[in-house]
Amino acid sequence: MGNQKKNVRDAALDVIEAVEKNQSYSNLLLNHAIERNKLEGPDVGLLTEIVYGTIQRKLTLDYYLNPFLKNRKKLEGWVLNLLRLSLYQIVYLDKIPERAAIYEAVEIAKKRGHKGISSMVNGVLRNLQRKGIPSMDEIKDPIERISIETSNPYWLTERWVEMFGLDKTMEMCKANLIAPNQTVRVNTTKISRDELVRILNEEGFVVEKSPLLPEAIQSLRGNVAHSDAYKQGLCTIQDESSMMVAYALQLEDQLNVLDACAAPGGKSTHIAEKLHGTGNVVSLDLHEHKVKLIVQNAKRLGLENIAGHTLDSRKVQEKFKEGTFDRILVDAPCSGLGVLRRKPDIKYSKKASDIQALQKIQHAILDAVAPLLKKDGILVYSTCTVDQWENEKAVQDFLDSHSDFEPIALSNLPEPVHPFANGHQMQIFPQDFGGDGFYIASVSKK
Repeated sequence: MGNQKKNVRDAALDVIEAVEKNQSYSNLLLNHAIERNKLEGPDVGLLTEIVYGTIQRKLTLDYYLNPFLKNRKKLEGWVLNLLRLSLYQIVYLDKIPERAAIYEAVEIAKKRGHKGISSMVNGVLRNLQRKGIPSMDEIKDPIERISIETSNPYWLTERWVEMFGLDKTMEMCKANLIAPNQTVRVNTTKISRDELVRILNEEGFVVEKSPLLPEAIQSLRGNVAHSDAYKQGLCTIQDESSMMVAYALQLEDQLNVLDACAAPGGKSTHIAEKLHGTGNVVSLDLHEHKVKLIVQNAKRLGLENIAGHTLDSRKVQEKFKEGTFDRILVDAPCSGLGVLRRKPDIKYSKKASDIQALQKIQHAILDAVAPLLKKDGILVYSTCTVDQWENEKAVQDFLDSHSDFEPIALSNLPEPVHPFANGHQMQIFPQDFGGDGFYIASVSKK
């Protein structure tokens, strides 16, 4: 194959294959494929759409394909993925003529396989085109119906239905299929939001102010990470849900703040901005290359009140004394089930046992950092998941085993966000305002 340029569908098949084989993140592989095949303009959009869409809707596509495949078990993996991505275009992409999708699929099959494979691919897709996709009305089990309709694994759908009921689960699963808008946080130490909106629109991006948060901007067209404004440190990329964490910490100037699981530094830099460059933010991460990212981000944003350390946050007591910090953030390692719109591959690779393993780590980090908080200090626990075992239960277990801590009501939140807060905690769902699924809780040391 060498380094030949590939067409979009061929490149898409490579990426989908690599995601499945190596459990690698789709977003990283995608950027790599765009560079390697020198794709530009509409091709980049199409590649992104086909890769994300096919991964996002894999279980639905399989349901449609199954009646047309005689010997599915004998199919090579790449052939199945080729059928999936071709069917994805036929069913979901109005702009692409069906005959073009089928023709391309057959050409790729000829190039990669033998004649038998290309005629099978041709046969399956033409058959589907003729007979139409099977109806979902046959599916009687409501959980299976949601699972197939929204391509969300059965075990996970069932888990969510137990936690949130059928309607809320269906809403969440549907919301997870919608591509997210990029949101941008204004670096308020350098520029006002109005000024940044003007600069970005002049640069050719289409952006507007967020209705939720005073420092947030939504990008409707264009990746702001490629803008001059970004390079000059006027802004950073961060989801709106995640921006609420810095509010929950109830920050004041001159405070000492620990961010225990900080990479790549979105929340650390937000905290530093909210301290107006005063105080200290200590940002920890387990991996040195990730700490470098935090330091680079701080430097780009011109924030000098952040120090990055490579440290397992379960061992913080080896480095810091009791009562060192006024505020502690534990943005814990979690299953990531709140960000399935951005990382659709996660939903197929996660298992219930992963959640149990993560719970142990979450508890261990909370136990380790607790003594480092000053009296009357605030500890905020956050995750980008919707799972109650990682969220409400983790915080309740912590409070049960630490009598010197008590829940305190989330305050300081911007007005539009108040409806989502419930006392000391807040669970945001992707369907609430199009942000990531996210959990925030606030406790204080007596």
